[in-house]
Amino acid sequence: MTTTVNTTHATASTFGALIRTGVVAAVAASAATMVVAAAGHAAGVSLDMAGAPIPVAGFGVLTAAFSLIGVVIAALLSRFARRPRRTFVRTTVVLTVMSLVPDVIADAGVATKVLLMLTHLVAAAIVIPAVARRLTA
Repeated sequence: MTTTVNTTHATASTFGALIRTGVVAAVAASAATMVVAAAGHAAGVSLDMAGAPIPVAGFGVLTAAFSLIGVVIAALLSRFARRPRRTFVRTTVVLTVMSLVPDVIADAGVATKVLLMLTHLVAAAIVIPAVARRLTA
């Protein structure tokens, strides 16, 4: 007797789970960064950069956009990388560190810069592990 395994279905199912997990993580990270920004603002941290206020919703929108780019990166790595999880984590950690550079050089107060960097780290702490769990080692 011969047993056939349908790897196409498993791959599509795994891909779908990766996308669903990534979207949920992006939504959670967006909400979390808006909460961090609102809490910082409520604590007296300015959300002004170069003299213009950053709306709290802007934190969520940008977090969602860049998180979804991370999900696309994960999807591509799941297809083309030899070690998707390892490659994803390394890539996204480097990208997270690079995302802090504009905050460091931004035309804003020190507390604002720290708050901006914190939002990047909060988003990364939510999205990277969630998506990485869906990738093969």
